[in-house]
Amino acid sequence: MNTSLLTLTVTAAAALSAHRFVTATGAVPSANGNTLGVTRSPAGAAGDLVPVDAVGTTMVEASAAISAGAAVATTSDGRAVTFSTGVVAGRALTAASGAGVLIEVLLIPN
Repeated sequence: MNTSLLTLTVTAAAALSAHRFVTATGAVPSANGNTLGVTRSPAGAAGDLVPVDAVGTTMVEASAAISAGAAVATTSDGRAVTFSTGVVAGRALTAASGAGVLIEVLLIPN
């Protein structure tokens, strides 16, 4: 489940997967970098418009196991990872047992 309080439309800089972190320029963020939010749907190519949840909670694909309550950051492919360095992008509200699992994340503006 997710409760987006603000969903923005972003022009994709390249093909994007759904449920992954994205930057304000429509690109996949660098590992542990700043994010605008999380894509709601995929973008097939550069120039496609994609909805991005920017405030509230959203569903994000995990890159590995993540505990509920953990601070999360982004990997270089936009998936969530337990925060260790860089920028906190959100807080996991549900747990992931491993890679590929969708978790609910409370987005933290950064």
